[in-house]
Parts: sequence; structure tokens; C-alpha cells
Amino acid sequence: MIQQIKKGITYAESKEADLKVRALVESMLENVAQNGDKAVREYSKKLDKWSPEKFRISAEEAEAIVASLPEQVINDIKFAQTQIRNFAQIQREAIKDVEVETLPGVFLGHKNIPVNSVGCYVPGGRYPMVASAHMSVLTAKVAGVKRVIACTPPINGEIPKATIAAMYLAGADEMYLLGGVQAIAMMALGTETVASVDMLVGPGNAYVAEAKRQLFGKVGIDLFAGPTETLVIADDTCDVEMCATDLLGQAEHGPTSPAVLLTTSKTIAYGIEEEIQRQLKVLPTADIASVSWRDYGQVILVDTVEELIAEADRIASEHVQVMTENPREFLEKMTNYGGLFLGARTNVAFGDKVIGTNHTLPTKEAARYTGGLWVGKFLKTCTYQEIKTDEASALIGEYCSRLCAIENFAGHQEQADLRVRRYGK
Repeated sequence: MIQQIKKGITYAESKEADLKVRALVESMLENVAQNGDKAVREYSKKLDKWSPEKFRISAEEAEAIVASLPEQVINDIKFAQTQIRNFAQIQREAIKDVEVETLPGVFLGHKNIPVNSVGCYVPGGRYPMVASAHMSVLTAKVAGVKRVIACTPPINGEIPKATIAAMYLAGADEMYLLGGVQAIAMMALGTETVASVDMLVGPGNAYVAEAKRQLFGKVGIDLFAGPTETLVIADDTCDVEMCATDLLGQAEHGPTSPAVLLTTSKTIAYGIEEEIQRQLKVLPTADIASVSWRDYGQVILVDTVEELIAEADRIASEHVQVMTENPREFLEKMTNYGGLFLGARTNVAFGDKVIGTNHTLPTKEAARYTGGLWVGKFLKTCTYQEIKTDEASALIGEYCSRLCAIENFAGHQEQADLRVRRYGK
């Protein structure tokens, strides 16, 4: 039996990207398309109070920023990037070009071709997302992308040095201190001074997400991103302290970030609220996390492991943290999740920052049909065909001619018939 102990606001009930957001973003994109650098500068000055002589950070400036940071900060960034690079390289090596002779003289194949240019958005604001530089810039470079732009906003008129250092160390070819819709528009549409890209990746607020949505088609994107979400699955082998810590660890992202507890333990289900409130009293980000938990937090109590799996697949959360007696059972049977974190020793923060997997993952139930950002997102799997013998061309031509006739495609049929006449015996 499934019991909803605490109910939160559902996506159907929330209006995150409302009509006002859509209209504003649409007008901003049109302005940048028409006025280029001038519009970008006006928006940056108005929204971020940032209008420097140039937005681009040179390699020399980036090197100076790296040199100015504490050695421990740089070492930690390098450690995280090593883990992410290593796993991305393993993933890249698993993606193979193929060519096969399917019939005598008929050769089919595909090549995995990197996108030529990518724009990476690295969020700033209250949480300068240093890790997003690794996840986007570094992964794109491992995939073989030739030109990678990275944009990140100033924070209160200051350069977020650790973020710039991460972008530079990850291998960004161009770096810009620019945020919001204006950064997305500059990368996707291009201006007098910045060439447009073929693809946009990276998380952002509702305005950034809406800009990517509106630009999809002109450029590729990684995902239609919503607020960060987490699902904690626990049984009696876990405890309320760990569950509460891991729920609040993601609820602090923003006031609309869903945090869901799914459990077979009555002790945890009925004890979680008290523990959440205890931890909120000492959590420095409680002003955000408390609102998220109050409005979007859920507690679901079920009887069996089978119900845990079924409910988890229904929720299709971005992050799914499994702290049960046999967490690998969820790896074997679950089908809808962005990232799976198995066992109490593992947690979402490890995946977000350092362990090696990518933290840009599907939200808003998109895990039903897609995974997250990885090297494969930056590759185009493109097919090719070659017929090397007359006999094969005539054979395929005979079948093709008859199939074209069924569909009334006379021009198509003539393409086939010409080969039959030319190469048939």
C-alpha cells in the first residue's frame, strides 16, 4: 500500500516558466539577434551591473587568476577534473565507429562526429557552480569538440575566480564573464565579435532554461532543465539523520527544488519531519532549503521493495539515492532515473562535484526518455552507405523500384531503375 505522508506541489500545479518569462526571454533574444553586442552589453549592465571594456577573459588573465588562488583550491579542482576526464574518456572509448558488409558488395557504416562548436553556461549567483565547468567544458573537449565557449556571470560585480580557473583548466577555448539570457543569446546567435555555436549546454535559472528552449532547433541543447530534484529511497537499514541530510543537501538548490523521501520504514517516514526541522535550525542555507521542503517536499510510505521500485520509476527523479539493504536490486530493476547513487556511502553531492559522473541530468520526469549530459551528447552518429559491385547495385535497385512504386514515388523509382539498367546483366 502507498501512503502519502507529506504532499508537495507537483509540476502540473506549478507554473515555473510562465507566460511572463517566455515573453521576456523572447524579446531579449530578438533584441540580441537585431543589435548584437550592443544589446548584450545593455542587458549585462541592467541585470548584472556589469559593463567592462570587454567580456572575454584572455588566457593570460585566466593564468593570473589561477596563480592568485590558494594551491589547495587548484589541487581540488584538478582532482575533480581528473575523475571526470577519466570517466568521460572511458565512455568515449566505448563509442565505436562501425562498418559492415550487409550483403555481398553492400557496405553500411556510421561515424561518430564531434559537434564543431559548443557554448557552455556555468551558473553563478548565490552558488557559483564551479563543478559545471568540469561537466560541460571538459566533457566537450574529451568528445573532440574543436571550439568550446564558456560563459559565467559576475557575482556582485566581482570575478568568480574559482569558476574561471575551472573553465580554463578544463580547456575552454573562449571564456566570457557574462551571465543570463544575454550570455545564452550571444553564444547561440552570435554577435559582431563572437561567432555563434552549434550547441548549448549547462544548467541555469528559469530564464536561462527558457532561452535554451526557445533556441532549440537553431542550436542543439543538452536538456530541457528544471529545478534540481532528488529522491531518497530508504528502508530500516538507514536512519532519519542521513535521510534528512541528503534531502536538505539538494533542497538548498532553490525554493522550487523537489526533495522526496520514499521509504518502507515507518520510523523514518514519521520521524523525518522532526529531524528536518532540527537540521534546518543549524543549516546556513535554511532560508532556501526550508521553503523548498515546505512547498515541494514529499514523504511516501510503502510496504514492499516492489512498491519502492514502481514508485521510483513513476517519479523519474533527476537524482535517486538508494540506501537500502540491497541497493543493487534498484540498479537491476529501475528504468527511470537521471543518476543512481547506491548505498549510504554514496551521495548526490559526490556526483555533483567530484566522483566522475556528469551532474547535468534530466529533470521534470524527462528521465523516462533520456539520460544526462555525457560525451555522447556532443557526438553526431552519422550513417554512410557504399555499394561496391554492379550486382549489388542492381539487386538493391530491383527491390527499391518495386517499393517506390507502392508509394507512387516515380522519381525515386527512376533512380533505382537507372541502376538496374546500368548495372544489371
